[in-house]
Amino acid sequence: EVQLVESGGGLVQPGGSLRLSCAASGFTFSSSAMSWVRQAPGKGLEWVSSIYSYISNTYYADSVKGRFTISTDNAKNTLYLQMNSLKSEDTAVYYCAKGGRPLGVVDRDDFGSWGQGTQVTVSS
Repeated sequence: EVQLVESGGGLVQPGGSLRLSCAASGFTFSSSAMSWVRQAPGKGLEWVSSIYSYISNTYYADSVKGRFTISTDNAKNTLYLQMNSLKSEDTAVYYCAKGGRPLGVVDRDDFGSWGQGTQVTVSS
């Protein structure tokens, strides 16, 4: 059974940093594309970033490029999202998802499995 468990969310001031983690189990993590997707209050799903660690490729939404970094620790079966220079518009529930960069509008069916989500709130 695939399991994805996020952690690391919280309340942070604008300009601050957070690192999200996603512990994965039940599949071959090292050969799987992984993504982060977020959902702000009252809005739809927004793709944030994807990583294809087996070919060392990463992708970012324009809204987070240069501020967020996606990475993996294959020995720990863990996906990370380092978020720097956080803005109020980054406030959302962040989900870890099994699968690569989606085409077009994000839909839950674009990914094989989802975590439960972790809340990130950027506010002074």
